Amino acid sequence: MPMALSIRDVQPGDAGELAALLNAIIARGGTTALEEPFDAASLDAAYLTGPDVHCCVVAVDTATDRLEGFQTLGRRADLPAEVGDIGTFARVDGTQRGIGTALFAATLVRARRLGLARINATIRADNDGGLAFYDKLGFTPDGISAPLPLRDGTPVARISKSFDLAVRHER
Repeated sequence: MPMALSIRDVQPGDAGELAALLNAIIARGGTTALEEPFDAASLDAAYLTGPDVHCCVVAVDTATDRLEGFQTLGRRADLPAEVGDIGTFARVDGTQRGIGTALFAATLVRARRLGLARINATIRADNDGGLAFYDKLGFTPDGISAPLPLRDGTPVARISKSFDLAVRHER
């Protein structure tokens, strides 16, 4: 039986559970460029409600009230002001269940209300699942960075993709 999800704005009490969710992704490795774990306060400041966050939405399993994932849209100093930078995180046991797609529908509404022109996603070049996810949503390639070393020294490039909010996307 598929999980029933509700999508809502992040709430102050979510930070601890979301930090644990993200830390499990970081510990597993292989998908996120984030390598240092977060406590609730640092995650909240960086990705949930801090001054550089446009919005953040969470997916909640309606049967258990467990937070299944979150999507943040923020500002980045190296991007124009009209471009939001997206990050999507789902429980390590929650991929391929529609969580990211459901989150994106809500983020898209918020990005348009904010008057943003584009959404940027930066994905590790070795993250096939993340690259496919953003492709499925309608993101198009923007560029690729020179490989940057991970903490263990492994060089990994980052691929930038963008979603033009003025273009009608078919899915």
